[in-house]
Amino acid sequence: MANVKQLFKKLAKEDSGQDLIEYALVAALVGLGSVAAISGLDNSLKNSFNAIGNGLASSTA
Repeated sequence: MANVKQLFKKLAKEDSGQDLIEYALVAALVGLGSVAAISGLDNSLKNSFNAIGNGLASSTA
């Protein structure tokens, strides 16, 4: 039982992988923010490309 307690104490003090986990969490948050921003721009981009397409179609006709 003493070995298990020592193991948990060592694990509590161990922080070598902490930085990697923090960077992974930041990257995940940036990714989610990007997806949310792009989803919000969806209709605006569609309207812009449709307007450009209609302008090109009318100018060539």
